Formats: sequence, C-alpha cells, structure tokens
Amino acid sequence: MLQNFVMTCLGPSLNPRGLRKIKQLLAAEHINRLKIKTLSTENPECIEIAVTSNTIFDLDALTKKLLRHTTPLGIDIIIQEDTPKRRDKRLIVMDMDSTLIQVEVIDELAKEANIGDKVSSITRRAMNGELSFKASLRERVGLLKKLPVEVLETVYNRIPFTLGAEQLLSVLQKLGCKTALLSGGFDYFTSRVKTTLQLDYAYSNPLVVKDGLLTGEVIGEIVDGEKKAALTQEIAKKENISLDQVIAIGDGANDLPMIHLAGLGIAFNAKPAVRSAARHCINQKSLLTVLYLLGFSKDDIEKLSS
Repeated sequence: MLQNFVMTCLGPSLNPRGLRKIKQLLAAEHINRLKIKTLSTENPECIEIAVTSNTIFDLDALTKKLLRHTTPLGIDIIIQEDTPKRRDKRLIVMDMDSTLIQVEVIDELAKEANIGDKVSSITRRAMNGELSFKASLRERVGLLKKLPVEVLETVYNRIPFTLGAEQLLSVLQKLGCKTALLSGGFDYFTSRVKTTLQLDYAYSNPLVVKDGLLTGEVIGEIVDGEKKAALTQEIAKKENISLDQVIAIGDGANDLPMIHLAGLGIAFNAKPAVRSAARHCINQKSLLTVLYLLGFSKDDIEKLSS
C-alpha cells in the first residue's frame, strides 16, 4: 500500500546544502520523491515535494525526525497527506497577540502602568503553559487597576500587524474562506481589528471600566484554550464546515486545543513548549507562508492579491 504526502520546506535560503540534506533524509527513510516544485524564490524560499512510500509513516513522528536535522539550517518542514482537502480550506481561526499582531497587548498596557517587566514575565510563563491561563489573566488584569481607559486607544494606535497578516486574510476571503479571531486578550482591541480586516467573527474578554478607569476585572467566560476549541467547533458547525477544512494559527499554550482540533493547525513563531506539542510549526517572519502550505505559489498569491 502506497502512502502519498506533500512536504513543504520553508527557509530564508534553501541552498544546495539544505536541499542535499533533505534529499539524504528522505533516501534514508526509503521515501521516493515524485516531484519538486518551487513555490517561492524570495525570502523565505519555499519548495514543495510530492513524495510516495511503500511504508506507512506516522507523519508527526517523521516530521519531528526531519526537523532535528533541518531546524539548525533554518528550514521548516510541514508534512501533510496529499488529499484535495489540503487546499480546500473554508475557515481560518487565529489568535491575536503575537500571532495576528506583533505584540502582547496586555504587556503594552502594563508598560503604560510602569509594571511592564512584572506583567510580561507572567505572560511568558502563561504562554509557555507553565501557568493557568485563566488565573494568570486575572492576575495580570488586576495589576492594571486604575489605568485610565484612554490608554487603550494609545496602545491600539501603535499595534503593528504581523508581516503578511493582512494579505493572508485578504486572499483567503477572496477564496470564500470565513475568518475568525479567537483571543485571550480584550474586546476593545479585537473589535477594532475585526472591523479593520473585515473579519467574520471575533471573540475575546471584556474589560470592566468604571469612572474612566479599569477596575482590574474581566467579565464573562474567559476565552482560554478550551473556549477557543469550543468556539472553533461552534463556528464550523454554524457555517457547515468540517474541521479538516479549518486552519488554526497561534503561538501560546492556550492555542494548542484549537491547533490540535483543526485540519491544519499551525504554531507560528511559538513558545518552546508549544512548538514541541504542535504538529506543524512555522518559524518564519511572514504569515503569508501559510498559503504555501495550501499549495499556492508566490505568483498565485500575487494574482489573488491584485
């Protein structure tokens, strides 16, 4: 019985040394290369290798085995079953902080309150899965008590989107893909991002404000990892989309439940514990690389973006 799958290789420079290493690794596993296709010659470069094998592999284990050799070369490898649904994605769910945007909003708010180091230390531990997300969020928000509400606008105005984020979402929207932002952050920010990027859904946590000041509380059910997974299922069911047609992208431990649930779950520039737990990892700067995993070339993306 043959097993067919696709390897997407990403790196700032897929030089002869890197390609030679990949070919050696495949040969050692008795995997035959059917076709090599160049998807991008820019930074990051990307090639797609269609492969077949008489041996049935555990693709997760194979990926980790290959990455032990290619990660030091700056090369990401993502292996997927070669099926029509690899490209046919109809819903993307994304984390906001350090994924869709380049910063952690709560850390930026803490800087305004002159407690940046204290809060960012808690954030790092929570995102790496060392602390309960719910408890750590309440602790961090509590430290923001009496912060003037005007600071939220100040922070929002300096938030940078991640490279390629707007183009990724625009292309997927043109292809008919539904878009959702599932954030453990705050609705003041997600509602604005939703409007700016014309997203279909946005879920996050409301901050309590009284007399123009933050009270140090959030209300309602906190959007943690389990809630993100539940919302992913809820949106997919509402839109009549199967979970194998879902893309989920995040960087923190609280994103792992939705990453594991999705047909294409991606840890994007993630914390160490998240990288080791996720099936697929991208460690490049641009979110546009996600489209390469669907088989789109740089030329395809430019045409869809025009």
